[in-house]
Amino acid sequence: MRSDANIAGPMTDPVPGPRTESAGDGVSRETPPPMDDTPIGRAAQLAVEALGRAGEGLPRPDQTRVMVVANQKGGVGKTTSTVNLAASLALHGARVLVVDLDPQGNASTALGIDHHAEVPSIYDVLVDSRPLSEVVQPVPDIEGLFCAPATIDLAGAEIELVSLVARESRLQRAIQAYEQPLDYILIDCPPSLGLLTVNALVAGAEVLIPIQCEYYALEGLGQLLRNVDLVRGHLNPDLHVSTILLTMYDGRTRLASQVAEEVRTHFGKEVLRTSIPRSVRISEAPSYGQTVLTYDPGSSGSLSYLEAAREIALRGVGLHYEAQHARTGSQTSQQSVSEGIQ
Repeated sequence: MRSDANIAGPMTDPVPGPRTESAGDGVSRETPPPMDDTPIGRAAQLAVEALGRAGEGLPRPDQTRVMVVANQKGGVGKTTSTVNLAASLALHGARVLVVDLDPQGNASTALGIDHHAEVPSIYDVLVDSRPLSEVVQPVPDIEGLFCAPATIDLAGAEIELVSLVARESRLQRAIQAYEQPLDYILIDCPPSLGLLTVNALVAGAEVLIPIQCEYYALEGLGQLLRNVDLVRGHLNPDLHVSTILLTMYDGRTRLASQVAEEVRTHFGKEVLRTSIPRSVRISEAPSYGQTVLTYDPGSSGSLSYLEAAREIALRGVGLHYEAQHARTGSQTSQQSVSEGIQ
């Protein structure tokens, strides 16, 4: 499915630009520029357009798409991408749940969700079999977006899960028992390949891997792909890598272009056309308990995540994915990456 251009182009001013009037002495005088030509005016226009485009709505998937956002390498924009893609999909009209599986709780923080030790959290779901509906909270300011928060208790869950029955599928069963209608579930994994990540891989059908456009971008990725293969072979035959998202892209550097080209060569059609730029606004937003979509709707980061979410949604139209074809293509890509990394 072909999506629109990556990022909205320059805005067309609704009024003519500065007019030049000829003075009697032959010196040109410019009239004051309209408000839209000021930085604040342009930012306001972009914000209105961004939210307007988000409100257009997109086709909803035939069934809930459970997407596992994973990369055991830290600092690749995993949590940032999870919350901003979720917010983008919700602004497009979808009902979205973010499951925060990272003990640090950064996704919960970014969504403005309280997650101190006494708050019912995903830990209670995994270890104590608490219903998921009892821990899910609505996200302030974004209709249709929900979060199952993580608390510090989750740090000990890896050890506690070891002795539990069906330890790999506890999240899957909790999601299956959740009765509220959802279009997307995005699971933010910790930067490791332990039991929490395995629970996510068993619960989901799609894996979304953020890859930063920096040196060593593909290092360690082979182990993640091997784990995906193991989970597919033994626990979840529907699991496949459906989406690769390039993050921290800096078009001014040759390195970013080279990394992007290498990733596209290895993964092919799984790579989104939209890449996420390096952006101060994206980095600042979590400190205000917001996604970049609400913190600065007109920023390049906001527009990029809106477009990436649009691509993801359009790719899922008529989803039953030709599942066998998707799995075959994913296996081929993963094999080439594993060979290329080794």
